[in-house]
Amino acid sequence: MSDDLVEIERMAGGLLRQLSSGQRRSLLRRMARDMAARNRTRIAAQQAPDGTAYEPRRKREPPRTSNHSVCFLYPSGGSGAPRKVILRQYALEKTGETNTMMTGFDIEAGAIRSFFHDKVIKWLPVDEEHRNKMGGRLSKKGSLRRKAMFRRLATARLLRSGTDDHGFWVGFTGRAAEVARIHHEGLRDRPALRAKPIPYPRRPLVGFSDADRQALLDMLYAHLLEAAA
Repeated sequence: MSDDLVEIERMAGGLLRQLSSGQRRSLLRRMARDMAARNRTRIAAQQAPDGTAYEPRRKREPPRTSNHSVCFLYPSGGSGAPRKVILRQYALEKTGETNTMMTGFDIEAGAIRSFFHDKVIKWLPVDEEHRNKMGGRLSKKGSLRRKAMFRRLATARLLRSGTDDHGFWVGFTGRAAEVARIHHEGLRDRPALRAKPIPYPRRPLVGFSDADRQALLDMLYAHLLEAAA
C-alpha cells in the first residue's frame, strides 16, 4: 500500500471518530457486510486476499464404487442409540492413511450420505429387498465433492462479521474458526480421526487488499457526503 493511502486512512480515522455513535455503528455495519461479501467472493473464486490462486487440492485416487448394498449400525448424533444404515451403490474413498469413507444412497435418509468405515459399530446382513439395487445419484454427489474448496466456510452462516463502537471484524467463530485457521496459516491436522497429521498448504481465507481499503474509504466519503447533503 502506498504512503499516500496510509495518510488518507489516518485522515479517514479522524473523520470516522467525528460521527455520532449511531452513524458510526450504521456505517461500520455496512463496511463489515461489504468486506465479508468480498471475502466470500474471493473464496468462491479460490483466491487469497492478494488475488493469488489457492494451491490446488492434492490429487486423490478415484473412489472405488460398488453396485452392492451394505447394512450396518452407525453412531447417531448425540448420545442416542446407533441407527441402522442401508447404503446402496456406495463408493469407497481414502481420507487418510488408515481411514476410508463410504459414500452412497442412504435409504432411510433418502439422500446421498457419507460414513467413516472405522466408525461402523456392527455389520449386518442386507435384506433381500435391498440387495443389488442402484441408488442412481452417486455420480452426481461425487462431482459435487470435487468442486471448489471451502464452500461451506464461505457461507454467510460461517463467515461472519460484527461491529462495536470502535471498528468491525470479519472472520469465523467456534469450530469453523479452528478449521479455517489450519488452512489460513497452513498448519498440520488430521484429515480423519485415526489418520496421521499432515501439513496443509497455506490458503489465506480472510484479509484486506488495497482495493478493499480503497472501497472502505469510498464508503466513508459517500456517507459523509450524504450526511452533509
